Parts: sequence; structure tokens; C-alpha cells
Amino acid sequence: MEYPPLFQARWRFRPLILCNLAALVLLGLWAWPEGHALMNRFDEWLFHLLNQPLASNDLWLYAWTVASMRPFDVVVGLILLMLLIKGDWVFRAAQTRAAIFGFIAILVLLLIIRSLLAKYINTTDLQHDSPSRVLPEAVRLSHIFPQLEKTWELKDNSGRSFPGDHASVLLIWAMFMSLYARSFGRQLVIWSLAVLFMLPRLVAGAHWGQDDYIGGVAIALAALAWGIYTPYAAHVTRLGLRLSEPLFAIARAIPLVNRMSLVRAGVSR
Repeated sequence: MEYPPLFQARWRFRPLILCNLAALVLLGLWAWPEGHALMNRFDEWLFHLLNQPLASNDLWLYAWTVASMRPFDVVVGLILLMLLIKGDWVFRAAQTRAAIFGFIAILVLLLIIRSLLAKYINTTDLQHDSPSRVLPEAVRLSHIFPQLEKTWELKDNSGRSFPGDHASVLLIWAMFMSLYARSFGRQLVIWSLAVLFMLPRLVAGAHWGQDDYIGGVAIALAALAWGIYTPYAAHVTRLGLRLSEPLFAIARAIPLVNRMSLVRAGVSR
């Protein structure tokens, strides 16, 4: 069965302008001295709320230590990918291949926008260290588990923590999935996972809240807008489907592999 294409090869100026305007407003509020001061106060409260229990609650300590190690990022990535390509969860089975190509295309935009914004912020006095480097009372996971820091790279500090690149990826995934999710339950799962997987960096002190709810959201909004509401995603997806078809044709001949939605996917773009 042929379903409507996921991406339209045309410009949709209203949502494109609105998304970019929202991103600029967020960044403007953050750069405004009064707004920045308010966010700093809120973020200090949020950091203490999340970080201080590490000193007194072993379960909290061990859970977030595991979640702050680099290998856990791989686990998170696999979970997000599995939900993205799971047929008939958010996307129809015939559309999963188009969905993955479209999402990768938008991720490329995200990386470009994030790099440009970070380069600009680094030239201003708005860039900042992470809370674990600024607040003397911060509980540092790398100090508690120095061996894990050497072996698995605990992510608990940053010299340039704005914007939150980890959060921006989670947010663009959640926004992308939400555009197509057909039920409140799926929306709830999507956003619950995004928030949950953003927490390790906040608990450990690698990022302030504003790195995520300002920087991450702004980058994700801009990337989503330029990816979805322009012909970009449609054209990249069409090219990806055409170039990858010989590989998927081989995959369809492999038992078990040919049962995956991604392999069986049709041509809906």
C-alpha cells in the first residue's frame, strides 16, 4: 500500500518562520541580562535539586554514574533508533526507511547549526563553564569514581557547556517523532524518554539547564524547520532511497533480516 510521503518537496514559509522566530526569541531571552540572571538562579536551584542527592543516596549515585558514562550514550542511541524504525509505531512499516534517511538529513543540519552557534557564543562573554566547575559544593562523579573516569569517560564537566549538544540530539528526535506520532500515549513515551535521557548531564553537572532548554531547544527548532519545512528532507530522502535500494534488495534475500520493517519498506518518502 502506498502512503502519503513523509516529506514535501516545497517551501512552507509559515511554520519555517515560526520555528526560527521561536528559536531566536529563546536565544534573545537568554542573552538579555535580566533573563539570563533569572535563568541562572533557576538553574542553580535545579542543579542542587538533582546533584546533591548523589552525596547521600547510593541508588541515585550509582544509577546516574552508569547513565553518565559514554557507553550509555550508545544504549540511548540504539533505543531511539529502534523506536524510529519500528514499523507501525510512529511510522508505517513502508515508511521507516524514508524516516531514517529524513532524520539523518536533519541531524546533519543540526550539527551545522550547532557548530555555527557555538562558534559565535564562544566569541562572547555568554559562554560558561558547567556547574560542576563553577559551584564548589557540586558532587563530582569523576572524583568519586576516578577509575571509571579513566576507563569509561564519565561526562560530568565541560569548559564550554552552551549549547547542550547531547540535549539537542534528543530534542530533535523527540520533535521529529512528535510530528508523526498518532496518539497521546506515543507522544508521552517519546517526550518522557527525551527528558529522561537528558537528565544524566544535568545531574552530573556537565550542563546547566539553560544549555538544554534554551540552547538545545533553539538548535533543534531551527534544524527541524530547515529540514521539514523546505524541500531539503524530501530531496535527500529521495536520493538516499534510490542509492540504497541495491543494498536493501540484497538484505531482502537474507532470512530474518528480511522481516525488518526497514528492509521491507516501500517507497513512501
